[in-house]
Amino acid sequence: MSEKPTKHTKVLIIGSGPAGYTAAVYAARAMLKPMLVAGMQPGGQLTITTDVENYPGFADVIQGPWLMEQMREQAKAVGTDLVEDHIQSVNLKSKPFEAIGDGGQKYTADSIIISTGAQARWLNIESEEKFKGFGVSACATCDGFFFKDKTVAVVGGGNAAVEEAMFLTKFASKVQLIHRRNELRAEKLLQKKLMANKKIEIIWDSVVEEVIGDEEPKNVKGLKIKNIKTNEMSELKIDGLFIAIGHDPATSLFKDQLEMDNTGYLITKSDSTETNVPGVYAAGDVKDKIFRQAVTAAGMGCMAALEAEKYLASN
Repeated sequence: MSEKPTKHTKVLIIGSGPAGYTAAVYAARAMLKPMLVAGMQPGGQLTITTDVENYPGFADVIQGPWLMEQMREQAKAVGTDLVEDHIQSVNLKSKPFEAIGDGGQKYTADSIIISTGAQARWLNIESEEKFKGFGVSACATCDGFFFKDKTVAVVGGGNAAVEEAMFLTKFASKVQLIHRRNELRAEKLLQKKLMANKKIEIIWDSVVEEVIGDEEPKNVKGLKIKNIKTNEMSELKIDGLFIAIGHDPATSLFKDQLEMDNTGYLITKSDSTETNVPGVYAAGDVKDKIFRQAVTAAGMGCMAALEAEKYLASN
């Protein structure tokens, strides 16, 4: 079997979500003829988000998958080479940079924009999967609004879980925070605010065993939870479940080649998307564990493309 000819590009964009597609639009308009390798889940996390109400420019509710489709079409229309492949290894130690796809296709690039994103960690129980997008969510800022005057539960014990629980009290009449330990990991100041909030009840030493709900129309009705100290099972009546046990950035590809923090997020220079390797940029949730919004990811994609353009011009 003959080897496939190497594909070379000035700008290789790895990953497709708001960050990757926006980077592609800007790079293509700068006449850099970027190549975007879409990855396993083209469109990223937004393809599993149904109603999007907070993306600027749309007064009516739009669908996450539709928004990603529009961004993809736009990137294509301005001249991006869109490739259906998944990068499985990279070499950033020599120039041009190299990347190898699943089927052995080799890509070389003068600059790389990494927009591989992150995934929310889930509980990995069957019933959770079933109700994802129908009352089970991993993003309170995205979906909290749909639970006005309802009862919701949040699973987790770190800063994210406490912040989500506090945020949800703006809408929900009651928020139950379920944590597997008997103390929270969140910072003390946050804990203090949480304890002072009358709408929040904490359920200690407990894990969710099952999400209960209706089939038609699909919606969440309650939870079966287990106390891990007594093994006692109980049922909670709730309308929505938010999982806040962390996110995992898709960065295993870049281990030992790019600087990361202790949780695997890529580190970039301040006010920049540049990593510790000149010519390699990171945009979106792969480097951002604070905001994690489509609009901030898109903004970083724009920054990365402009920085890549500048880098290529001076090299």
